[in-house]
Amino acid sequence: MSGLAEVTSPPYDVIAQDAAVQLRAADPHNVVRLILPRNGHGNPGGAYADAARLLRQWQDEGILVTDDRPALYAYEQARPGGEVLQRGLIGALRLSPPEAGTVLPHEDVAPGPVTGRRQLMEATDANLEPIFLLYDSGTGGGAASRLVEQVAGCREPLLNLGTGDGIRHRLWAVTDPAEQAAAAADLASRQALIADGHHRYAAYLQLQARKRAAGAGAGPWDAGLALLVDSAAFPPQIGAIHRSVPGLRLADATAAAAAAFTVRPLPGAATSGLPFLLNELRGAATGGIAFVVAGADGQACLLTDPEPRAVAAAMPGRSERWRRLPAAVLQELLLGELWGVTDDEASVGVHHDAAHAMAAAGGPPAGVAVLCPPLSATDVREVAAHGERVPRKSTSFAPKPRTGLVMRSLAVG
Repeated sequence: MSGLAEVTSPPYDVIAQDAAVQLRAADPHNVVRLILPRNGHGNPGGAYADAARLLRQWQDEGILVTDDRPALYAYEQARPGGEVLQRGLIGALRLSPPEAGTVLPHEDVAPGPVTGRRQLMEATDANLEPIFLLYDSGTGGGAASRLVEQVAGCREPLLNLGTGDGIRHRLWAVTDPAEQAAAAADLASRQALIADGHHRYAAYLQLQARKRAAGAGAGPWDAGLALLVDSAAFPPQIGAIHRSVPGLRLADATAAAAAAFTVRPLPGAATSGLPFLLNELRGAATGGIAFVVAGADGQACLLTDPEPRAVAAAMPGRSERWRRLPAAVLQELLLGELWGVTDDEASVGVHHDAAHAMAAAGGPPAGVAVLCPPLSATDVREVAAHGERVPRKSTSFAPKPRTGLVMRSLAVG
């Protein structure tokens, strides 16, 4: 018999196809069946209608149960030894347009995924997984942050489970109206950065706009499910996101890059492997912008010191802070200007794992992997605070909230 861990999953947009298959096999009630539904054979109603029927079935069977009292949820992610990675509050976040400056996006979104997430919400009448927001309570902390610490330190959790990635998850329901009100009042004055869930937040706004256009007044569509973490208490961890470019030979890639970068071959890369490449990248990135470009045969070169005039010419009209982002130099100078490649889904592979980027370079068709350093949290927040966006798929905040622990039905608010 499986346990709670087997019915949860990572967020939908970081689940590879093979991982989705494994999650479906783990348990017939794994939440991946809702967040990444598949068309049934001969079903003209579509995957989202299937997800809606499955959600209703699980509710009818008591697999999913609505809490009898409104609640916020204190949520903790920790290592097995007890090291707390982060704590936060999960609840309904009142929506705010980006121009209001209350909820800051830092990445652009693509229309297709936004529409898809909105259609899934409309079909299921639910927010199936929380987005991930960061706010800064300052040195003095705040009521919301203090509440989370007090609940986690003194109360028995509602859920306590470990997942295969080595993270232990604990969840508490906060049902006291006075505690809820104190946390809400504190958070109402804060500015939050979207760490993960840009497409889902845009889908929240799109759903709200469609409801208003249809003549609906105020309702549950004016909020969306979110995890809010105090970054003063739990500084964010940002992982790198890498690229693969099919059909580009390493020799051609490095010859073109030499027009604006210092190119240094990495002898022994094919035999030393990925740890060697990542170590070289880390060392070079401490002194400035750097990338490792590796070919299908494992040979690799280090690119450093992009020429300032080339950077400026590749990014006309952009701020100096944006031009300093490694992801911006990658997208606009290396890919766009020097390689003539548009950084989009059709032309460039995106990989949260460097090993996956290297495997993709092996083809078919064979190409190159571009191993990238992570962006800093300071740079991301600074860019977002000035109304700019970092290039697409250039940040991976961690740890991400586990999907399947808390859902929000729009039918009950």
